[in-house]
Amino acid sequence: MDFNSIVGYLSGLNFIKPDMEPSSLLRTASLIHLVDAILCRLIAGQSGRNKNIWTAAGLTMGIWALGVLFLLPGKKKELKGELG
Repeated sequence: MDFNSIVGYLSGLNFIKPDMEPSSLLRTASLIHLVDAILCRLIAGQSGRNKNIWTAAGLTMGIWALGVLFLLPGKKKELKGELG
């Protein structure tokens, strides 16, 4: 298994177009991972999770991190101050 196959499988692009040129594959995978990182940051912020960790996860793991984030339940927000 070569580098292009690994990048293709990890980004999911190999399932869409297996015969993609290596330079196009790297550019497209980079763009997809950047968009996934932005989406992970937005979703993590809304669900009460650490935005920086999930942004890094989206940047490195792409669609797989986004999928995990979608499957995790939202955290409950802590109440600040006293009740009553």
